[in-house]
Amino acid sequence: MTPPPGWYRDPKAPHLERWWDGTAWTEHRRAPEAPGGPVPPTPGGTGRARAVALTTAGAVLVAAIVTGAVFLGGDDGEPRARTGATATASDPAPGGAPTPAGETPSPSPTPSGPSADDPAVVEDPLNGITFPLLDGWVRPQHVTDEDIVMTTDGTYDCPGDGSLCRHGLVISRTITGTDEKSPEALAKEDISDAADDAFDRDSIGQRPYGGLESHHLVKSGPVAVAGRAGYFVRWRVTTAKGPGGYVQSLVFPSSVGTESPVVVRYVFEAGEDGPPLADMDRITKGIRSITDTDSGGGVGSSIGPTD
Repeated sequence: MTPPPGWYRDPKAPHLERWWDGTAWTEHRRAPEAPGGPVPPTPGGTGRARAVALTTAGAVLVAAIVTGAVFLGGDDGEPRARTGATATASDPAPGGAPTPAGETPSPSPTPSGPSADDPAVVEDPLNGITFPLLDGWVRPQHVTDEDIVMTTDGTYDCPGDGSLCRHGLVISRTITGTDEKSPEALAKEDISDAADDAFDRDSIGQRPYGGLESHHLVKSGPVAVAGRAGYFVRWRVTTAKGPGGYVQSLVFPSSVGTESPVVVRYVFEAGEDGPPLADMDRITKGIRSITDTDSGGGVGSSIGPTD
């Protein structure tokens, strides 16, 4: 199935044709429109043999166009024929050209940056951000709050009222109903509601931890989130039942739409079964804008608990 000597489209320079001498590529090239171009000598050939080879090559080229045959380079460097519409990463450029021996087609570029289809990323399309899905965390399943973007894996019987509890939640919401734009003011205002919702009474009035008894400030301050200036407040809470936990309100302006403030709430149970407190910082640092996957980090992005 080796093609005879002739001019074929050069896969490395599609605007040119390159001479195949029947066994290997030569360095002879020409413009495809050049009529009557010179026929490079074939080793050991005569003028009559070269003329026959050129005629045969032209017939093969026409046949290739009609039948859709594509010449591919084999492992031994010799072109081999293949037909069909399915292309692979090793196929040459369109035009039926053999792949030169010893040459490898350049790989196609691949996209970079997080994607919504990435199993290690969770997307919040409403607020235009993605979250890193760390080990021990899963996408929400069988939850009533549609703002929950991830939970720890598994459930257990709540120490107080209710049926099932989770050791950790991450919630993302758009702040509405206020003209306040300051991330600091909004975070300080939200933290009390976040603690009540997580550790005092749930949405149906039950007390999964027997009620919230006290709290103290762990840390607060500015933080860069998805390339935006934000602010966080973290509390340690004590509950009537169970080990208590941590709650954090993180506020920053959205990078999409009207740039409304976004609040991300972290709810972590304390104790050995709760998620590592450092996961709050890892998730915060990994938040990215959907429109700019390189965003994030910056001054104030390195935060850590001081409990």
